[in-house]
Amino acid sequence: MSTAILYDGTAMLGRHLQRVRHAPAILIMTQTMPIVFLLFFGYVFGSALAMPGSDYRAFLVPGMLVATAANGIMTGMFGAAQDSHRGVMDRFRTLPMSRAAVPLGQAVADLLTTAVGLVPLVLVGLAMGWRIEGGLPGALGAFGLLLLFRFATTWVGILLGLASGSEEAAGQLGSATFMLPLLSNAYIPTDGMPGWVRTLAEWNPISAVATAVRELFGNAPVPHGAAWPVTHPVAGSLAWCAVLLAVCVPLAVRRCARGER
Repeated sequence: MSTAILYDGTAMLGRHLQRVRHAPAILIMTQTMPIVFLLFFGYVFGSALAMPGSDYRAFLVPGMLVATAANGIMTGMFGAAQDSHRGVMDRFRTLPMSRAAVPLGQAVADLLTTAVGLVPLVLVGLAMGWRIEGGLPGALGAFGLLLLFRFATTWVGILLGLASGSEEAAGQLGSATFMLPLLSNAYIPTDGMPGWVRTLAEWNPISAVATAVRELFGNAPVPHGAAWPVTHPVAGSLAWCAVLLAVCVPLAVRRCARGER
């Protein structure tokens, strides 16, 4: 990475952190909603969805952490669409700066705010009875994987936001991303799903990451007879992140540079 990208990327990082500072309502909403869903699923649906021989909340909390990481699609989409629709991207293109710095600053800023936002969610999970049972190395690996997945999904969102070209379109598309964690094993196991639904759910990147995080935290064993990304969750998660970054990063940078619609 060249010095220019680092310098310009740091400037863009500061800009996006300032946006977060001046729009605290958005930050509060994105940080509190996962906690609300965790309490809702844990206490309202907990008794009905309890799995034999295991604590549903121990299964749920890692899944909710992954679902929160997957929300990078929505936040990345909104931020990029807002800048594109309001002409901010056009002004950046007139400046002598690295075009990769613009989406990079947004992605890193989102990563930092997510790292801070995971803390209250983890604390609520611990208060609900969830425990990290896999030791410190496994826990560090789980949190590292969560942040890597958030970084990858943010780039997906940035690309979609630039492609949408308007805040309205990004809002409509962003509401559709709410379905992604539901069609995975983030909240319930996939072994009770119909055949084709189970296949879709197990090839959902969220399922691989959720299974890997549960394994690293020591909360649930790797299921047998599932699709390859779920039976090899750590390798599958890293592969999904690599694919998402390899596809979305160059395409997003290209759209930032050329202003394609």
